Amino acid sequence: MTKMEHHLHLPVIDKDWWRGAVIYQIYPRSFQDSNGDGIGDLIGITQRMSYIASLGVDAIWISPFFTSPMKDFGYDVSDYCDVDPMFGTLADFDLLVESAHQYGLKVMIDLVLSHTSDQHPWFTESKSGKSNPKSDWYVWADPKPDGTPPNNWLSIFGGPAWQWHPGREQYYLHNFLVEQPDLNFHNREVQDALLAATRFWLDRGVDGFRLDTINFYFADKQLRDNPPLPPEKRNATIAPSVNPYNHQLHLHSKNQPENIEFLKRFRALLDEYPAAACVGEVGDAQRGLELLGQYTSGPEMVHMCYAFEFLSKSPLTSTRIAEVFAELDRVGKDGWPCWAFSNHDVIRHASRWELSPQAQRLFATLIACLRGSICLYQGEELGLPEADVPFEALQDPYGITFWPEFKGRDGCRTPMVWEASNQNGGFSDGTPWLPVSHEHLGRSVAAQDADPGAILHHYRRAIAFRKDHPALVKGAQIGLEAQADVLHFTREHDGETLFCAFNLSDTPSQHDMPAGDWRTIAQELGGATPSADFKLHLGPWQVCIAVKQD
Repeated sequence: MTKMEHHLHLPVIDKDWWRGAVIYQIYPRSFQDSNGDGIGDLIGITQRMSYIASLGVDAIWISPFFTSPMKDFGYDVSDYCDVDPMFGTLADFDLLVESAHQYGLKVMIDLVLSHTSDQHPWFTESKSGKSNPKSDWYVWADPKPDGTPPNNWLSIFGGPAWQWHPGREQYYLHNFLVEQPDLNFHNREVQDALLAATRFWLDRGVDGFRLDTINFYFADKQLRDNPPLPPEKRNATIAPSVNPYNHQLHLHSKNQPENIEFLKRFRALLDEYPAAACVGEVGDAQRGLELLGQYTSGPEMVHMCYAFEFLSKSPLTSTRIAEVFAELDRVGKDGWPCWAFSNHDVIRHASRWELSPQAQRLFATLIACLRGSICLYQGEELGLPEADVPFEALQDPYGITFWPEFKGRDGCRTPMVWEASNQNGGFSDGTPWLPVSHEHLGRSVAAQDADPGAILHHYRRAIAFRKDHPALVKGAQIGLEAQADVLHFTREHDGETLFCAFNLSDTPSQHDMPAGDWRTIAQELGGATPSADFKLHLGPWQVCIAVKQD
């Protein structure tokens, strides 16, 4: 075979695979334990790859598995280029990637770039004095004349964002735990080192990244105080309401303009590879959508980001969704969002919004129809409610600090339930690191697989329906409006036009179909059919999807 003939037989690479993709988030500690130590691992994920593929998703995102003291369960990294023995080895990871690719799944991993563990060798060197080669790799600052921290910045995990180090007689910045010192992105060497770690995983076959706290990379060079935030502007989407972090407008401690140039460097590195992509987590309660728009607008920026609008405790009404998209159109029309209702940091949405089984199904269909990509969190497809973890079993330092007003994140991190034959739900032969919820056992994968009416099958149908209609994956979204409790919009792409209407309430609703010749589809998702007079009668939590006829 000639070189030309060989080239002609190369598979076509879709560099745009991420646009509209459905990404399944795996919290590795809690997915599947393969060795009986009570903690999920990489081999466990590989063992369950056929199940993940059965959902019809496009990619997996694996929360951190790097070497770590586990003060924040892997989000405190002490080696960016190795696997923590708790989760396995680099060889185990290579096998996971190979298995995922055999199933046609992309692999995205969680990069925590804004900070490291205080046990990272970089910090060990940096804290040893003011003249070592890495002395400026972290954000160090002298105290005020009275010995107090250099400014008023607060940590998300409670208390000041500064920790005194007697060896250097300086404070270092930590936006999260004391054990998570913030890197100094104003130092080009720091950026280069992080990009080298990113390249390490790309060379290992990773298809992309989820970027933790993407807006926290830079701090104000002058370390100016944050202004207070008026009480009426506070909200608890990033930190619980009992946390004084909400009392500040975080004008200088994050969201710095220099971040744009680093994100361009990051994107340029990804563009060296055939189809690498990334999704950023924008952690900001006031400017989340604006930053989402900034960070994803154009081919030089990151591919997609998610903000916290759909992860908040406020009920997701038709009006709220319309407000979010109107704001996104205003501040980020050219950007690309990635939506999630649940993840490893918030109360599971079935409990957070007190959803009935019918409502849960509607939200699964809704997220499959919105413009943007999707992150589904493990167990979401089983309709799992938030687990009740007693204080004595808590592992999350966030919950331990703010208990009982805020119970932390352990309730959404309990082990996945695979089958109900033992109290551990098939997750582990040992004692799980967090207790398996007894309420979850009846919702196991095995039980739902055997029940044609289970919500698991609804998720599979919703994902398959989305994939069958390019307008839902990559199409434009037109005329999104809320009329009372009904949210409706049109999706268009490549000659296909779909009308979508959702009744987000417990009461029936009547709605006019738009002008034109429409054929209703999505009956497998419980879709309604208009009456002869083109009136659409939506039952409680019912959807109607129709395709426009030529």
